[in-house]
Amino acid sequence: MTDWQKSDWRKKPRVQMPDYTDADALSAVEARLASYPPLVFAGEARRLKSHLGAVSRGEAFLLQGGDCAESFAEFSADTIRDTFKVMLQMAMVLTYGAKVPVVKVGRMAGQMAKPRSAPTETVDGVELPSYRGDIINGFDFTEASRIPSPERMEQAYLQAAATLNLLRAFSTGGYADIHQVHAWTLGFTGAPEAEKYRALAERISDTLDFMGAAGLDASTLHELQSVEFYTSHEALLLEYEEALCRLDSTSGKWLAGSGHMIWIGDRTRQPDGAHVEFCKGVQNPIGLKCGPSMTSGHLKSLMASLNPENEAGRLTLIARFGAGSVGEHLPRLVKAVQEEGANVVWTCDAMHGNTIKSTTGYKTRPFDSVLREVKEFFGVHNAEGTVPGGVHFEMTGKDVTECTGGVRAVTDEDLSSRYHTACDPRLNASQSLELAFLVSEELSARRTTISDAKVG
Repeated sequence: MTDWQKSDWRKKPRVQMPDYTDADALSAVEARLASYPPLVFAGEARRLKSHLGAVSRGEAFLLQGGDCAESFAEFSADTIRDTFKVMLQMAMVLTYGAKVPVVKVGRMAGQMAKPRSAPTETVDGVELPSYRGDIINGFDFTEASRIPSPERMEQAYLQAAATLNLLRAFSTGGYADIHQVHAWTLGFTGAPEAEKYRALAERISDTLDFMGAAGLDASTLHELQSVEFYTSHEALLLEYEEALCRLDSTSGKWLAGSGHMIWIGDRTRQPDGAHVEFCKGVQNPIGLKCGPSMTSGHLKSLMASLNPENEAGRLTLIARFGAGSVGEHLPRLVKAVQEEGANVVWTCDAMHGNTIKSTTGYKTRPFDSVLREVKEFFGVHNAEGTVPGGVHFEMTGKDVTECTGGVRAVTDEDLSSRYHTACDPRLNASQSLELAFLVSEELSARRTTISDAKVG
């Protein structure tokens, strides 16, 4: 795309973005960001695209997870470590079930802007602009806090850079050692309420013991001590994205330097809109949220725009319909992809369609609804003969009480005790790992079915 420029989005209709009141301050921040080093590099994005190409063929599985909206107040090394830790545990369990590598992509180091259903909110008769994520405005319900401030983009950049620095250290510095990760998982299954997952954990133990006896352990294989871990976020605030966009000297293509993978939300996927215009010009893997209102025609148009060369691993379709609605919407989109002969990764966001208001007034997501949507997603792909490539969860490594259910049975009454999210409810560490065990069972059953069909 030789004629594309990173500022072309400015000529297109824009939605879900703030109106900054101080144009000079905005220009100054954009100029400073444009002079900073990119947060990620083109070779990393190309490697992720290659891994996602394997996912599209059923040769790998995608685990994408992390915060609903990273905040400045919650930022700490412990928070990063805890989410990274539980994602490693989930990946190990999923690898065992799928018998293929798991591509690990965090909603981290950039997930700081959020689309909102309404531009304003009212509390006790006072109406103020909606909170749109810490990169844009503040969470506190005051007039000063809710004014969009361009300087927040620089703080977001610094937080993302520090997060990436720590993630890279964790990934290669021994923290990700496979035996240590499994020891954490055994701690989870040792609890009485998680007993039903103990058998699978013990089978993983037996496999690791066999590998050690065969001389394949962390002391001889670097791959057992380190992992590849990538970052992703919704590319919502395009001033920030443009400022960090760089021309890759190796390929001559543009790179979104803000994260390895960026995605377009269900509210910003207008084929002629600013967000699609920006994302179509960068070489990063692109995600596209597909909700109930996505039509076959729109999907075909977006696939042609975002992946004109039909590259494997370039485009990930993130299905988000809600439990009970997958069978109504997903088959038509699968058919649209098949009709175009398109290379895509199909993954399931089982969070955003399952948000409800609890009896105690808190916004929550029932664990059983999340699991049901995942199972319905697998069911449609099994029926269509297509590849269910991955799962996408809003989650944290901390012991929060934001989603109900799970083996530790968070109730509506429990929500108030540790409800810390600045935006949407997240799975806690226990719920996240339990889901990994249950998805692993789905993957194992699918693998058995495919094997039986080949034998038959």
